[in-house]
Amino acid sequence: MKLTIAVCAVVSLSSFAPIPSLIVQIKTLGELRVVTRTSPLAFYRGFNGLPEGPEYELAQRFADELGVKLKITPMHSYAEIYAALTSGQAHVAAAGLKVPMQSVPGIEFGPAYQHVHEHLIYRRGALRPGSLAEIGNSDLEIAAGSSHAKTLQDARNANPELVWVENSSTNSQALLDGVADGTIDYTIADSTEFALAHDLHPDLRIAFDFPGNRPLAWAASNHDPSFAGDMAKYFARLKLNGDLAAIVNRYYGRSEDGEFAGGPGFMRHLQSRLPLYKQWFVEAAEQSSQDWRLLAAIGYQESKWNPHASSSAGAHGLMQLTLDTASEAKVTDLSDARQSIFGGARYFRQVYAKIPSHVSEPDRTWFALAAYNIGYGHVEDARVLAQKAGRDPDSWQEVRDFLPLLEQERWYTQTENGYARGREPVHYVDNVRSYRDMLEWAWGDGPNAAALN
Repeated sequence: MKLTIAVCAVVSLSSFAPIPSLIVQIKTLGELRVVTRTSPLAFYRGFNGLPEGPEYELAQRFADELGVKLKITPMHSYAEIYAALTSGQAHVAAAGLKVPMQSVPGIEFGPAYQHVHEHLIYRRGALRPGSLAEIGNSDLEIAAGSSHAKTLQDARNANPELVWVENSSTNSQALLDGVADGTIDYTIADSTEFALAHDLHPDLRIAFDFPGNRPLAWAASNHDPSFAGDMAKYFARLKLNGDLAAIVNRYYGRSEDGEFAGGPGFMRHLQSRLPLYKQWFVEAAEQSSQDWRLLAAIGYQESKWNPHASSSAGAHGLMQLTLDTASEAKVTDLSDARQSIFGGARYFRQVYAKIPSHVSEPDRTWFALAAYNIGYGHVEDARVLAQKAGRDPDSWQEVRDFLPLLEQERWYTQTENGYARGREPVHYVDNVRSYRDMLEWAWGDGPNAAALN
């Protein structure tokens, strides 16, 4: 009887033992499990397959602070994200989540680390409406399931005639592309989405803002109320030391230089900057069997021939090499213009060698330029998509149409390397070709120029 009572007492006491906090559980596990969305606003595989995105950086820093590994898992829907939290499959959701107007059962949101506005977007030169009532019969299209649908439903109370299309096969970035090329009249975009799109499409304009703003925040299960405080302290530290602002600017800050080939800046730099480095471009091209004008064009696209240039993505120098690519190209001083030029030439030759040798010129060079910009894996993904669609995977003109599709979920989920900002390499190749053409105009044909025309 005494033994039975003792056992019952132990069981009773153990049943009331406090459950470790979520922070303790994470440290004991040695792993921070984060769910996210594959998106330029959250997480994606960038150059050479390395993880990128604002939410990835924030999550990685949090894991580093806790002294644990980061395990980040993309989900297809917000419903899946919330289910992963409430079931204990994940500790945190870092997915560019807008805090909903109504609470989500079982979910606790952390502090707002950014606020976004909703814009009505149109194309420069088109009619700029001052309100939704002025859209009339024009096309207004949004992504199905987005928070923008709620905005329009609320607006319909004051404007019963308002009509819009909810597209289930696309996303906000693709719709912004449609407005830019004129296939769609108007769309709604968050301020973060617009900031990303405007760099690629400078003709996009904001017609007006919708009232109020929406906070972005991390989410977690509400099983441990103290974890919301842990998230709040983490973001407070980031804000205080300036790291939060740096991450936001890195992904959403607009380009300071929107110049394209043929602008007056290029002609000025042709006379003032290029003579300082021309001989090194020529020598580097001879060593790597390339056209110096092509290398110089890459250098101008990358840095405007500025050896002290640096990017928010961690690239430095005249040829904008990262620490990893500099190591591969045997560059020890990224600020040294000569090392940068020779290293850039070596690295471009390495990328060029990855393009299948049966691809004829000039297409092989254009593919190599795209891979220099976005990574070989994403270029190969676009070639595979082109081949599946019955198009020629060895033709740059054919494949360039498929690179932008890597921004759309229904396409990048079919690929090995996932999401990519696929319009960037298209613009990159176009610009480099234009700069090279102008250099050939200024200096005449080079040894490889005929093959590249």
